[in-house]
Amino acid sequence: MSTTVPEAQAEPFSLVSTKDALDSLRSPRDSEFSDRVPERESIATSVSELDDIALDDDAPALFSAPSVALIHEPPSASGLLTPTQTPDTGINGNEEQVNGGPVNGSSMSGVDLEFPSPKKSHQKSASITTIRSGRNLSFIEDKRRSARISLDGQQALQEEFSRLQKERQALQEQGAEEAIDWDFWGAVISNYQGFAAERPEELAEAIAKGIPATLRGMMWQHMAASKDLELEGTYIKLLRETSTHEKSITRDLGRTFPHHAFFTDGQGIGQENLFNVLKAYSLYDSQVGYCQGLPFVVAVLLLNMPDEEAFSLLVRLMQVYDLRGHYLPEMPKLQMRLFQFDRLIEELLPVLHVHFLRQGIKSSMFCSQWFLTMFSYRFPLEIVFRIYDHCLANGIEAIFGFSIVLLKKNEENLLKLKFDEILDFLNNRLLDEYKVLGEGGKPIEPTRYNVDEFVGNAVSLRITPFMLDCYRHEYEDMIREANKNAIQMDELRTSNRALSHQCKSLESSLAQLNTEHVEVLNELVKQRLRNEELEGELVRYKLLYAEAMHENEDAQSSHRMSFAQMLMKRGSK
Repeated sequence: MSTTVPEAQAEPFSLVSTKDALDSLRSPRDSEFSDRVPERESIATSVSELDDIALDDDAPALFSAPSVALIHEPPSASGLLTPTQTPDTGINGNEEQVNGGPVNGSSMSGVDLEFPSPKKSHQKSASITTIRSGRNLSFIEDKRRSARISLDGQQALQEEFSRLQKERQALQEQGAEEAIDWDFWGAVISNYQGFAAERPEELAEAIAKGIPATLRGMMWQHMAASKDLELEGTYIKLLRETSTHEKSITRDLGRTFPHHAFFTDGQGIGQENLFNVLKAYSLYDSQVGYCQGLPFVVAVLLLNMPDEEAFSLLVRLMQVYDLRGHYLPEMPKLQMRLFQFDRLIEELLPVLHVHFLRQGIKSSMFCSQWFLTMFSYRFPLEIVFRIYDHCLANGIEAIFGFSIVLLKKNEENLLKLKFDEILDFLNNRLLDEYKVLGEGGKPIEPTRYNVDEFVGNAVSLRITPFMLDCYRHEYEDMIREANKNAIQMDELRTSNRALSHQCKSLESSLAQLNTEHVEVLNELVKQRLRNEELEGELVRYKLLYAEAMHENEDAQSSHRMSFAQMLMKRGSK
């Protein structure tokens, strides 16, 4: 249901302007970015090798949003105590427990989807789905010190806050700056972990209302404990190296917020910093390298902090907030979270789940884009910043709340649509329910959105770590079973290959034996012919022998007769 307010009363809401609902990536053409903050030269400018960047054709944009101030000139560093709590540990602000403990009555089906006003508490997600995906990798072991906020980095943020406070308080008194409770946020930044432990509900309420744009970059670094001067030095060193992904990175630069004031100029500092951070990370984490979707995540960071700090926070998001698995070649964590998202829809929105099944709608058709870019691809920047606020404060699982709320808010409309209409609605009209309407029920021009209502609905939706862990176990069991079948198939294929090889060997042996058999038969035939020839020779010699014997007998008989006659003649004398 859209919120209807008079135009004169539309200002108190956290609102965002958009240009054209048919565009996909446009950011504001008229931005206050250059007026709000003086220019700051990146510390990486001196080593940048990007003088000319060829941009691809501009991609259209769906939403527009006013730009946010950068935080400039990192101050000098000195020692200060380092916060020890990471986004994994959490701040115990409510009664939720993991792995069998009570979770709101231990019922997954008891989730309230009517967006009640929750008892706000600043708590990191206790879900064990947020783990260091690369803890077994050597490069993460080498960079373990870089994953903790350094003493010098903590002091640098303190000094940056003091400088900003002096600069902005004067502007705030003149009415040129948004009202900021400097005492409250000063107490938070001076000891973030201690403040979050002692006053979690107050901090959660402040984050739900939105971190002031001027302090957002510093708060993100505090929440993620990412400020690390050593890692920033590594970033500068990496810029001097060459990455194999530079061509792909350059090709995608023009598609990332192409009409945002900070990224419009192809040779400006925005495009250069975006290229530098992406190139440096592709060198820092060779397994991930570069993946489409990363430019949008990095661009949001660059709109709130210098490039060296954005690189450190990106490393933290990847390694500690478990975002790295979204960009590995097989995208294992993205696949798991899409499965968890499907199960959440089935559990919390069963009618819509059945409708999606009947229409052939899969979460990967629309939700993978949300998760890969953390909603920065098609959503207004002010909404994106608020989503980042909660993800950095509560863990990456906060994206499920925003995703489910969007479907819940539009469930009635989605149930009336068919396949193509559903996809078009999810891509272009998903935030229509949050449009601020003027008098007569017509949208205010330029289009504005009630960001506070959207964030409040997402925060009030209780998706417990227990639920996510159950779904994770289901996914792991499914993968294990699939892998088991795959292993059996591999074993059968291996056995089949071995038998085929053995069969071929036997066939080869049989052919060789056949050849030898033919040769033996040929030799036998030859020997038989030779034997017949010898037998013929033997018969001939026997005949000759018989003739010789007969002639010898005739000769002897003639001799005897002659001798007898001679004797007779001698006797007659």
